[in-house]
Amino acid sequence: MSSALRRFALVLCLGALATPALAQDEGSGPIEGDVVGGIANPTSIAIPDMPTPRGVDTPAGNTADLGRQVAQVVEADLRNSGFFNPVARQLLRRVDMPQVTSPDYQSWNQVGAQNLVQGYVQAGTNGRLTVGCYLYDVFAQAPLERAGYEVDYADWRRAAHRCADMVYARLTGEGAYFDSRIVYVAESGPKDNRTRRIAVMDTDGANHRFLTNGQSIVLTPRYAPDGRTITYMSYQNDEPRVYLYDLQTGRQRTIVDSRYMTFAARYSPDSRHIVFSMAANGNTDIYRVAVSGGQAERLTNSPGIDTGGSFSPDGRSIVFESDRSGSQQLYIMNADGSNQRRISFGGGGYATPEWSPRGNLIAFTQTGSFNVGVMRPDGSGRRILTNGWQDESPSWAPNGRVIHFFRSPRGEGLPSLWSVDVTGRMIRRLPTPVGASDPSWSPLLD
Repeated sequence: MSSALRRFALVLCLGALATPALAQDEGSGPIEGDVVGGIANPTSIAIPDMPTPRGVDTPAGNTADLGRQVAQVVEADLRNSGFFNPVARQLLRRVDMPQVTSPDYQSWNQVGAQNLVQGYVQAGTNGRLTVGCYLYDVFAQAPLERAGYEVDYADWRRAAHRCADMVYARLTGEGAYFDSRIVYVAESGPKDNRTRRIAVMDTDGANHRFLTNGQSIVLTPRYAPDGRTITYMSYQNDEPRVYLYDLQTGRQRTIVDSRYMTFAARYSPDSRHIVFSMAANGNTDIYRVAVSGGQAERLTNSPGIDTGGSFSPDGRSIVFESDRSGSQQLYIMNADGSNQRRISFGGGGYATPEWSPRGNLIAFTQTGSFNVGVMRPDGSGRRILTNGWQDESPSWAPNGRVIHFFRSPRGEGLPSLWSVDVTGRMIRRLPTPVGASDPSWSPLLD
């Protein structure tokens, strides 16, 4: 039985209590996780406080204070990526408005900065905030990139994340991922009476809020590629079902009208369909249904347990796990269920597969050792990326370079969220206010 199904069995024993409902927000301040690995020679980068043409009080604070906070968010994002080593803040010099576009390269070279991020924060007459972001090469004494972001005052952190994304993409050649969110299962309480709630937060842990109140046990939330809805499993009324939750309205509904247990749902790349598993008449198979509802189409029909379907980025194929061979292994099939073939071989079992947004890799949980790894879609190039006690449930960042997963401790402790890059060298713990499991990364925000 897969790791996901073992958790299903566990919560079945615990039971469910009531209907999920909107719950209170909890925390919105910046938090940083613990970095326990990284690249050998990260780039030294200076990110001084951003000046403002005139200090103006806004609903988010004075623009002078916001200039400092924006710089701190950019700094934290770049440090946590593992590619950058920000210059210590006590070594940073004050920047005035004229210097934003005309850096004092010699001063920044003296503190060892290879690159420099400068900018400004300005309150607009239209009731919005403008954040300018400029990237410079200190050694070459040349500008590299610049961008401006106009946001609502409440969204100033998004402007900071987008600035960090611009810098990250320009200097690493990788895709952006900071301006996105994470949905996960927030866990609290003792192991034999644990409360589980759906929660969502920014990638740095800020703007955290609960979507459900914990009166029903919930599992495996997944973001839609269009960012508008999530799907998750709930034990409302002691009936394990997959629900769809509208993030704008808070409304939720079951995806299929069935008396059987449904679970392990994921979206198609266009957000128009959901694949899920249904346990019926002693067999568990993968089905597909339109997000708008309707009749579910059965895609697998082999004896045993087929679950964990994940679409390829082009929507033409689905990777899933099955024990049809006698142990948990990964299989790929066409999106209509045809041409099913096994791709995982070698020692141990394989579970919870997720296809990379780039299409070049599939992340998985290696059962037995319970660690997270990747392989190519043809099954070659298998690499184990983590070495924890119990690491599972990988979820890809929008750029296809970073993977979130959760780690369970020995004994009675709460699980926690972690991230690892595709090299396995950069690993860090993510900030959450409570225990955390089953993460799913959103797409880049609009």
